[in-house]
Amino acid sequence: MSKVIRRRWTRDLAGQTKADRRSCDYQAYVPDLLAGRSFGLDGDVAADVAEAEAALARLNVEASALIDTEALARILLRAEAVASSRIEGLDIGARRLLHAEVVRGLDDAPSDVTATEVLGNIDAIVFGIEQVGAGDAIALELLLEIHQRLSTGTRVESYGGRFRQEQNWIGGSSHNPCSAAYVPPPCEFVEDLMADLCSFCNTEDLPGVVQAAVAHAQFETIHPFVDGNGRTGRALIQLVLRRRGLATRVLPPVSLILATWAKDYVNALAGTRYRGPATSKNAHEATNRWIAQFAAACTRAVADATVFEQRARDIGTAWRTRIGSVRRSSAADLLLRALPGAPVVTVPSAATLIGRSFTAANNAVAQLVTAGVLRQVNVGRRNRAYEAPEIIAAFTDLERQLASPERDTRTSKPARPVP
Repeated sequence: MSKVIRRRWTRDLAGQTKADRRSCDYQAYVPDLLAGRSFGLDGDVAADVAEAEAALARLNVEASALIDTEALARILLRAEAVASSRIEGLDIGARRLLHAEVVRGLDDAPSDVTATEVLGNIDAIVFGIEQVGAGDAIALELLLEIHQRLSTGTRVESYGGRFRQEQNWIGGSSHNPCSAAYVPPPCEFVEDLMADLCSFCNTEDLPGVVQAAVAHAQFETIHPFVDGNGRTGRALIQLVLRRRGLATRVLPPVSLILATWAKDYVNALAGTRYRGPATSKNAHEATNRWIAQFAAACTRAVADATVFEQRARDIGTAWRTRIGSVRRSSAADLLLRALPGAPVVTVPSAATLIGRSFTAANNAVAQLVTAGVLRQVNVGRRNRAYEAPEIIAAFTDLERQLASPERDTRTSKPARPVP
């Protein structure tokens, strides 16, 4: 049975205001374990889940019919990482991120702190999904490594890859949990709760979409890290969907939708933190509300990914019309196919991307610049790069259409230890 633990917070004399320095009693929430728990779905929720799973399956099967599957996967992965970061207040546009990514590829460390954090999130997600295929287990060590990677180079790097050893909270003051919107379990419960969560993720008793929804809600409830819980918890969504065979080729940008539905997303997650037994009516209704919302987000993510894919296909067709005849499997042909997933390139990165020599890539880039497909830009310390503005505009439109939260998601501050 879920429970609330009452604790005493001793005042922090470092606080700037009287409210920051006060002592108080607070309540920390400890959720039920997931192992062995049964989940009943209402009829309409079961229908939503079935629709979401069918949509995810279609996206992975039909992706290659429109544009290069690998290219689509790359750009949607960036969209997912950008939106997941934006939910936590890390706001960055498509062009700025793509330029920072190129700068990093030139071994020229980006000076953009936000870009560094979002690129770390991309690295963490890429690493995670490369470790998990259909049917593979999701290990506790993998979640710790994902968190370590997204924390690298940030202000909380020293906390990366290890569970918190102090109380944290969401909302209110950064000095005490007295006015917090939510206080997660005390640190001594975290490791056992996370072990239980991983055991749940490795079962196959529930539909994959239900399992991903429940796992994400439980992760955010546990809030196992000092910082980066939201991004790690949304990466877990992709791991579960991938493990269950629903996102083996293309990641659905679920975070884009959750970012758009910021208030409902936060409220639905909060609703799953019921009091009392897991078999209660309250627990059943709250869990069904969250699963229904998550399933709807998956379905919408697929729909909008398909719209973006179609737009990228139309852009590619227009490029080829503009250029004229392009020999199949030539460097120019391969680069045209790859650009939707890498809209900003240098000649060396283009050569690596298409697996051709520097000279062949240079000639292909020059051909695309002449045709107006690419344009030269300067990135970093006057490094020369080339961008495909039409794809960047399509990516930006996708973000503007979907990922526009009202900045109402209250994020946890880095936790301060209890004296």
